[in-house]
Amino acid sequence: MVINKEEGKKVSILGVTGTIGQYTADVIQSSDQPFDVKVVSACYDVKGLAHAAMNLHADHAVIADDTLLDELNHLLAGTNINVSAGKQALLDACTIPCDVAMCAISGAVALEPLMNVIKQGNTIALANKEAMVCAGSFIKQAAKISGSTILPVDSEHNAIFQLLDGRISPITKLTLTASGGPFRGFSRERLLSVSATDALKHPNWSMGQGITIDSATLMNKGLEVIEAYHFFNVTAEQIDVLVHPQSVIHGLIHYADGSVMAGLSSPDMRVPIAHTLSWPSRGASNHQELDLLALAKLEFEPVDHENFPALKLAFETLKEPDILPLIYNTANEVARDAFIAGRIGFLDVTRVVSDALHYANISKLSSIDEILDVIQERKKTVEHMIVSRSAA
Repeated sequence: MVINKEEGKKVSILGVTGTIGQYTADVIQSSDQPFDVKVVSACYDVKGLAHAAMNLHADHAVIADDTLLDELNHLLAGTNINVSAGKQALLDACTIPCDVAMCAISGAVALEPLMNVIKQGNTIALANKEAMVCAGSFIKQAAKISGSTILPVDSEHNAIFQLLDGRISPITKLTLTASGGPFRGFSRERLLSVSATDALKHPNWSMGQGITIDSATLMNKGLEVIEAYHFFNVTAEQIDVLVHPQSVIHGLIHYADGSVMAGLSSPDMRVPIAHTLSWPSRGASNHQELDLLALAKLEFEPVDHENFPALKLAFETLKEPDILPLIYNTANEVARDAFIAGRIGFLDVTRVVSDALHYANISKLSSIDEILDVIQERKKTVEHMIVSRSAA
């Protein structure tokens, strides 16, 4: 890692102990580009936070759980790192000036910190898809007002962004690829008996528990469809999904003249992370090289909508894009946790989300506070649905 506090690109990493946060730290430490890490944050992993703060020579370390303040102080005693804890401390840290903020906090809880970063007019590397899904129009409006640039970190959206960067020709369609997850080709009968342990065995990607389960249900690809709708200002009809087991082609754009352009890289999240940290230039990263000869062939398949209906549900939410995606994501978070805990089966996850969408009944939302209130209220409603279903 090149340490140069005066000339280094100023970076904040929100959620440094998660999978994306750790990859981000790895990219920074292996880069020949100088970085000046301003803020690192974590929710509960105080030891991981302290380790990252010292390795990255961060100015500030923030733990969201304020009961862990004393432990964080102890772990970082003798360093010059500023230590703070609690929700407000995290929100305050989001206002510290930086050139690029990696938003790698998981779930809809990232929404408030993200909005605080956007208000500063910073460039944001957005690894959290739930925030865009739940409040896409609010996020885009806030970024427009502040002048903030939001860069997608998801490999699929990052590939599309790179393909579109600087191009003015209108596209006719964009295609996101899906690996198919660990249960690709499974019959409905086989899916009835799969466990969370089975679902966590992703064939290509090394990711956190939640996103790995979402990849197994294809709920993650549904969230990415909604995210693409907001990121690239396309209609639902202009978004397509193909199963691509090798996870080498991440996204394609289609033009009216029949031309198709594809974004390729190894299934290594350090590639899109390095792109967003160095944008608009490009810096080296400690990434896995793409070897097309070793792959020998690239395969494509249609999505199995019958056994994995999550994707169809995602497209349906775009009929009311400011309301239904929020319900889709919230219901999935609750149902996914219930599946991990063994309280419901694999196929029940999508059923719960479908039922939650059927009973949405939400009027137009006018603020982030309203969105956060609805998320909490709907989590309770979905939990009640699961309990009632189990008791029946």
